This record gives sequence, structure tokens and C-alpha cells, in this order.
Amino acid sequence: MLRPRITAAAAARTKARIAELATADTVGRLKPWLAKAAAAGFLGSVMEYAPFLRDLMLDDTARLASLLECEPDERASAVSAETSAAWRGASETELMARLRKGRAEMALLAALADLGGVWDVDRVTQALSAFADAAVGAAARFLLTQAAANGDLFVSDADAPDQGSGWVVLAMGKFGAGELNYSSDIDLIVLFDLERANVAAGRDPGTVFVRLTKRLVALLHERTADGYVFRVDLRLRPDPGSTNIAISTEAALLYYESLGQNWERAALIKARAVAGDRRAGDVFLGELTPYIWRKYLDYAAIADIHSIKRQIQDHRGHGEIAVAGHNIKLGSGGIREIEFFVQTQQLIAGGRDPALRVRGTIEALAALAAAGWIDAAARDELSAAYRFLREVEHCVQMVADEQTHTLPADDAALSVIAYMAGFATTAAFSGALLKTLATVRDRYARLFEAAPSLASAAGGSLVFTGDEDDPGTIATLKRLGYKRPEEVTRAVRAWHHGRYPATRSASARERLTEFVPLLLETLTAHGDGDAAFAVFDRLLARMPAGVQLFALLQSNRQLLGLLAMVLGTAPRLAETI
Repeated sequence: MLRPRITAAAAARTKARIAELATADTVGRLKPWLAKAAAAGFLGSVMEYAPFLRDLMLDDTARLASLLECEPDERASAVSAETSAAWRGASETELMARLRKGRAEMALLAALADLGGVWDVDRVTQALSAFADAAVGAAARFLLTQAAANGDLFVSDADAPDQGSGWVVLAMGKFGAGELNYSSDIDLIVLFDLERANVAAGRDPGTVFVRLTKRLVALLHERTADGYVFRVDLRLRPDPGSTNIAISTEAALLYYESLGQNWERAALIKARAVAGDRRAGDVFLGELTPYIWRKYLDYAAIADIHSIKRQIQDHRGHGEIAVAGHNIKLGSGGIREIEFFVQTQQLIAGGRDPALRVRGTIEALAALAAAGWIDAAARDELSAAYRFLREVEHCVQMVADEQTHTLPADDAALSVIAYMAGFATTAAFSGALLKTLATVRDRYARLFEAAPSLASAAGGSLVFTGDEDDPGTIATLKRLGYKRPEEVTRAVRAWHHGRYPATRSASARERLTEFVPLLLETLTAHGDGDAAFAVFDRLLARMPAGVQLFALLQSNRQLLGLLAMVLGTAPRLAETI
């Protein structure tokens, strides 16, 4: 709960601002609140600490009065319900305005209830996620109605155009788990089911649904005079570097079953059908169950799951914790480490124990403890740490409505976060945060602690998950001696995506995780690393299988060194090989 640190002068400024902007009716409604020292101090502190919240309060003082007078849970439900119905009878411009005004009201309501100690962090994330469900659902229904009016497809029920449409919108990450943070992006995967979609004759389904998806992003993401609703990220879809923003469920299933990686399995734990044809989405996720939750795992698969943890650890510089300037999501001891602590163990055990197949982080910690995978102390410590770090994350984001997770580096700004988080002093806040980060770091460090590191011997990370270059990996490759590190990362990601026959099997890609750091270091140690890597890439492209090669070279370092020397110093012999 926020600790007011406002001066008498600041309180006077607050009253003056409201009096200047409010109507006579609104002033009368707000007057009792401003007359109370505690309430005036609270509102004044919110305005002083968070420019974004101040603007929301002053832009519509009638809305502020209504929120102060309401019962927060009832109003949150009403805002979500109104947003869900906002598509009815609306033009595109009207819908965009309604969604953005709904988002502004929910943002202010959640902030006041959070900072005022009325809602705990679990309730805040639930309310934000429920609003996101309503907003994405309304946008999808509007677009499907428009598509039917334009003759692109047919809908069976004008009141529920999403049902049976075949257009599937999956929520991923914190959105999928119902754990959205205050200024969160929303991660979506958009699919279409060709068997359910009733596309008009002469229309290409892919073209229709890609167009719908582009418009969905614009409805939510585009900034207008009323702001925006959500920033949308579509990069968690299968192989985003080479696929459209909407792909068929058949293509997605084929990708996951043949080329999917363990980090993608981890991401799919939280997947939830949130808009469009939710029944088709549920069917799709049901068909993915054997892929996500494997009953039997060999050594290579388990080692690759372990690597998810080690990639994050090596990438973030595990071991260093701080307060000023610390990233409480990605930094050591942060939110991401708790999430991966949970998800890696879910992947290993969830195939045999359906009780572990849950989306929420707190829920998963409880399930892991109930099944005996972690002890009660780990459950309680990590649950408390997760809630505290999410509270701090919200405070950081409320200041300017930015998708940031980094604490301020200067003392004055850091003190604001401390007060918003309910601490009387920055020192007290720092002590609590350092203790929490250390607890998470220590628990995380003991997870799969016997597994070898994926960091380079030269220092730094070598991480090739995702679709974009990791800056730390680029820096490490440069230190190793690569002059064109971007080409190296692009090729290695292609290997992991199974673009070559030699890397299409799951076992080959799992062995790559362990083999690639050794390969990259060895190639630069025996000549021109860029040239040697290019030849090795061509070699791999021509091979029908790769498991045996990776296993042989990883277990025989001398042979790998000899091969690297040939590739880097003898071009003609390398081509012969």
C-alpha cells in the first residue's frame, strides 16, 4: 500500500488542479475526498509520483469521482462487460475509442485499488487479464462481422460471429496465464482452422485471415487521441522468421510435432484460447497435449530442458543482484527465474502427472509441492517472492505506462518506487528487495545445478532461442573472433528450426544445444572462424542426419579440433570433406 509522502504545497496543487478542470457537479462529488487528510494525501501522492496516473485522473475528473465512489470489484466486472459488448453497433472508429476508454478506466481503477491496498497483486493481475480477454474478444467479433459484411466469409450467428469462424486467437505468456502486468504487451498466436472456416468461394483463406490479424493488431495497438489498448507481439508463433502472422492449425501442428523446440513447449504451457473460435482453439491445444506433455524423455531431451534454465542464467550474468538499475524481470533473482524454475520442472514431470499441467505460476508452485517435486519452503519462498516482485514491477510501470522492468538508477526516482511499494524509506525497500532477489537466485542456482554451463569459455552467453539476435551472444561471438556474428546466429537459429535434413529430428536439435558452444569456440581456435563456420554450415546442409556427427564430435574433442583446423585453413580439403 502506497505511503503518502506529499507536502502541504503538493496537496494544495492537487486540489487546485482538480478544481480547475472539474465541473461543478464533479467538484461536489470530489470535495468530501479532498477534505479528508488521508484521502487528499493519497490522491496527491499518486499524482506526484506517477505522471501517467495524474493525467488519467485530471483528463476525466468525473471518471475519477466515479471510481472513488464505486466498489472496485463490481466496477472492474462492469468495465470488462462493457468492453466485451463494445463491438455491437459500432463503427471502427467508435470501437477503437470505446476500447481505449475502457483501458484507461481499468488502468486507473487497478492502480488506485493496488496503491490503496484494496487489491492484492493476484487480484490486480486477474482484473487486467479479464479486461484483456474482453478487449481482444470484442475486436475479434467486430472484425468477423465486418468480414462477413464484406463477403469474405460466412458467420452462422450474427450475435456470436466468432463461434465456428475457424479463426483462433491464443493468448500466450502472462496473458495466457491470467497474470498480465500493469503495462504488459500481449503475446498472441493467431491460427485458422481450414475445416471450420467458412470462407467465401474465390477467397483464399490465408489471405483473409492474415488481413483480419493485421486489423486486429491495429485495433489494439494503434495510438489515437484516446491512447492505445495493448501492444501486440506475434513472435511466439511457429518459426516467426518465415511464416505469416496467421497460419493454419494444420501447419502449426506439423511444425510443433516435427520441429518444435523445448523452449516452445515451455511457452505453450500457458497457452489459452482467448478470442475468435475458442472451441477450435481448445481442440488445437488438446491435439498439442502429447507434444507439450511428453510421458517419456531421454537423456538428450532432459539435457535440452535443463538448457532452458542455463541459457537464461548465462545470458543474464547470474550471481549479481542489485537495486538501483536492476531489471526485476530478467536480472538475477528476478521474475523470469521463478517462471523457468516452475516451467522446466513442469516439462519434465507433467507428462506423467496431469496435476502439474497448470498455467499460473503460483498455482504451479503449489502443484509441484503437492506432487513432491519441491518442498513447502521452496513453494512458500518463491510464491512470496513472485508476488513481491510483481508488485514492484507494477509500481515501476505505473509511473509512465511503460513496458519496463528496470528500477530507476537515481536515488530520487528510486525513492518514489519505494514509497509506491509501501515502504517508509528507500533503505527499507532496498533491504527487502535484495533479500527477495537473493532467495530466488539461490533457489534457481540449485535447479539442475549439476548440468554444465552453456556460456562460452571466453565469457558471455551463447543463446540462440527466439527469433532475434541476442546482444550478449553477438558480443560473445565477437570476443571469440567472429567478424560476422549476425550470420553465425542466423545460421544456428536455422539449425534449431530444422531447416536442414540433418537437424529435423528432435534428438538432433536437442544435441545441438550442448554441441554448438563447443563448436563455435573450436572453430575460431584453429584459423579463420567465419570461413570455417561457413564450410561447416554447408557440410551440415548436405548431410541426411546429424545426431551421430554431433555425438561423435562432442565426445572426441581432438577430432573436432582436427576438423576445425581443416575447415579454417584448407579450403579445398574442406570442400572435399
